[in-house]
Amino acid sequence: MVSIKSLAGPLRGPFLLLNLSCVFMGAGAAYWRTAEVELLQAVLVLAGAVLAHIGVNSLNEYHDFRSGLDSRTSRTPFSGGSGTLQAQPGLAWWALSVGLASVMAVAAIGTYFLRLRGPLMLLPGLAGLAVILAYTPLLTRNPLFCLVAPGLGFGTCMVTGAEFALTGSYSLTGFFVSLVPFFLVNDLLLLNQFPDVEADRASGREHLIIVHGRKAGAVVYGLFLLGCYASMIAGILAGFLPPLALLGLATLPLAVAAARGALKFNADIPRLIPFMGMNVVINLVTPILVGAGLVLARVKII
Repeated sequence: MVSIKSLAGPLRGPFLLLNLSCVFMGAGAAYWRTAEVELLQAVLVLAGAVLAHIGVNSLNEYHDFRSGLDSRTSRTPFSGGSGTLQAQPGLAWWALSVGLASVMAVAAIGTYFLRLRGPLMLLPGLAGLAVILAYTPLLTRNPLFCLVAPGLGFGTCMVTGAEFALTGSYSLTGFFVSLVPFFLVNDLLLLNQFPDVEADRASGREHLIIVHGRKAGAVVYGLFLLGCYASMIAGILAGFLPPLALLGLATLPLAVAAARGALKFNADIPRLIPFMGMNVVINLVTPILVGAGLVLARVKII
């Protein structure tokens, strides 16, 4: 008997909150620059972002089921897939169908904004679609691409794409704020790979931790966190972000704790899991705080 919960499993619903954070940041950049954002357009951008994430999640579930990867992993609340297809293999067709349908829906929304904003909308649009389709079967086979593809998708493509869709232009404001999720989402996937190293290796993946080890992965994790907060400060010093964007620094103590935890417990997965949870909070809250700073700076509430 197929339940709604089973059908929703490959979508990985709780992780879709990340799209709200990233789109809010992109919309915040657009609002700070122009003092106006069309609500319906913003909703459509958010819908496209959510569908893109559903697409990559569902296709990832399908590919990892077909390769046998998810059957080898020790599932945690933050890694190892949803377990839906292991429990109900007959739903593999559903995961594939949802993934491809989501990609087509994203393309349709992108076509609307292409007609509205012109050919430069293709830059984040095509790059984002490429990441969705190539991430699991191709990009996870290369350490560098596997490391930066998540951040390119959620930062470079989603945030700058949202800004362009809402304003019709790119800016250095959008570039600097896109660096926040670029570093954070790379870190989100990087830390989530720690429990799955052996299963990933057996399935033919070749990411940073497989090639260089857990300690190197923990060091890169800390450096990417540093890059996130440094990008906020650099954007303010360069004059492209308002000082209120420093609201994003509120998660810095949590980031310091997570970086220390990754260095100390990178080989002890049960003790690493709480820091993986911290990492999720950092990813969700930091972009929202930066976006809030951009909005508040424009309306001059503070």
